[in-house]
Amino acid sequence: MTSTTTERLTDAAFALFDQRGFAETTVDEIAQRAGTGRTTFFRHFATKEDVIFPDHDALLAEVDEHLRASTSPSVSVAVAGAARQVLLHYLGEGSRARSRYRLTSTVPALRDREIAGQHRYERTFREYIRERMGDGPDADLLAELMASAVVTTHNHVLRCWLRGQTTTPEQDFETAMARTIQLFEGGAADSVGAAQAAEVIVVRTTGTVADILGALAPFTAA
Repeated sequence: MTSTTTERLTDAAFALFDQRGFAETTVDEIAQRAGTGRTTFFRHFATKEDVIFPDHDALLAEVDEHLRASTSPSVSVAVAGAARQVLLHYLGEGSRARSRYRLTSTVPALRDREIAGQHRYERTFREYIRERMGDGPDADLLAELMASAVVTTHNHVLRCWLRGQTTTPEQDFETAMARTIQLFEGGAADSVGAAQAAEVIVVRTTGTVADILGALAPFTAA
């Protein structure tokens, strides 16, 4: 019954947010539409904002379990697999994920909360990477760079899907994440069999991944 009530409240909230807007919708209206009372609402959610976001605690626990169970010798591949799990969660939400995106794009407080949630995933990835990398001189820096790159790649693909710019998000994710992993794993072996060193460049831009790769092509050509 708890799960059913939670779903009814969530469905009612998103329907009202779409119809009337987030600020204009009250907790009482959500409860009434769900066929419950105000007390029941607060039994399931601490605030109106809590209805909007997924259960990050549960999802983070799944991500951590995925990381700990990974047998991949490559730390970046293991983290990429965990990021894919997060993407699949959002894809599974379908229209609800798109409704959330519209809300977070227009309500600053919700956008701030979404960013805080993203930081939790990035921190989970960073701590796992740091643990796996051992005590190298640049371990902290590389862990931060890798975690940030994986989250950025995930967010790029997710945004493209949310905006209706792609109908193949899983395929796009595999392609984009392969490029990200290559930054840290290096390219093909050179003539003496040693792996080529990867160079990592961190930039802030409004361009797409394709735009950035195209701009870098003249400098990375053999």
